[in-house]
Amino acid sequence: MPGTPCAAARHRPASAVESRYAWFRLAAAILLGTIGGVGLWSIVVALPAVQAEFGVARAGASLPYTLAMIGFGLGGVLMGRLADRFGVVVPVVIGTLSLSLGYIATAFAESLSVFAVTYGVLIGLFGSSALFGPLIADASHWFDRRRGIAVALCASGNYFAGAIWPPVLQHFIATVGWRQTHIGIGVFCLIAMLPLAFALRRAPPPQAAPPAAGEAGSPGLALGLSPNLLQALLIVAGVACCVAMAMPQVHIVAYCVDLGYGAARGAEMLSVMLGFGVISRLTFGLVMDRIGGLATLLLGSTLQAVALALFLPFDGLASLYALSALFGLFQGGIVPSYAMIVRQFFPAREAGTRVGLVLSSTLAGMALGGWMSGAIFDATGSYQSALVNGILWNLLNMSIAFWLLRRSWRRPALA
Repeated sequence: MPGTPCAAARHRPASAVESRYAWFRLAAAILLGTIGGVGLWSIVVALPAVQAEFGVARAGASLPYTLAMIGFGLGGVLMGRLADRFGVVVPVVIGTLSLSLGYIATAFAESLSVFAVTYGVLIGLFGSSALFGPLIADASHWFDRRRGIAVALCASGNYFAGAIWPPVLQHFIATVGWRQTHIGIGVFCLIAMLPLAFALRRAPPPQAAPPAAGEAGSPGLALGLSPNLLQALLIVAGVACCVAMAMPQVHIVAYCVDLGYGAARGAEMLSVMLGFGVISRLTFGLVMDRIGGLATLLLGSTLQAVALALFLPFDGLASLYALSALFGLFQGGIVPSYAMIVRQFFPAREAGTRVGLVLSSTLAGMALGGWMSGAIFDATGSYQSALVNGILWNLLNMSIAFWLLRRSWRRPALA
């Protein structure tokens, strides 16, 4: 009968939430994230060739990666803000054109400084940053009951990129050289990504209007905190969890070398970690749909602390392979949970900016944690203290998540 839920569902527009179009759009976003994620991995693969070409030390050759990651973090906020104001197509098109131009420009760089700045600005700041946070925030608008798995799938794009791009890049760098490979990446990004970008042209379906200021559940009263205070706590939590996360992810290769297992074993363990991270993100996405973002953050953070603690007594080769898999399984759902939390406790119109801020804080945490673990190793000659440092930062994240979760039990979230 007309007016019944079934009749209403049959008359939903094609662009409504949970529709076939929503899933098509999510698939396009995942492909964009996977292709655009090349900016996070290309310099890692090209580093030895770039170092030899410009005749610099390893630290100097690492500068493009550092600038790209800084640009990626800052760009996530900028591109999220653009997505909130003009829709996600604008930052995605900017990111596509910037990646294409950036890779072609780096192929003609005559000095490391020009190469590094190009990587930081065109590939990091305006390029790959547009293909992560804004897409995750956009995906959250098109799903309600399955928002957790949708966000987790979209956030897996950079993990898929890490699995697909390195061997492809290594093959072409070995056969035609890094300059020609960079030109090829630029052309491929333009051809492959622009059609996918324009597949996202439809505006998101209408979101539930947030309560007026002063009403229960309004942004100013979310969890009984001001919006800026809640945002600040999520930023601190993002930094803390990723300082802890960085110790195994950044230093597992060096750790294996120190233990006498060799760099190849460490690289295999990193691949295992990232591979199981994809499984983790998808599993935690399903969990998020049942228990919410805050509970998922606390669960993932607690499990990550357990995995970190297990690195302390076990350093055998088989043990490290097993722990790498376990760590990947436990930590992969932490980052997507922040996007879910933002959508629960902030207005939809602010999702791009708010998600961008939190995800940028996780990148800052990875950068800080990678450096801090190395500095502690230099001071102590062991990674044991670095692991303890990571566990302490992890406890800070757990404390924030638990405190916010307790407050959420007494406060309504936004639709």
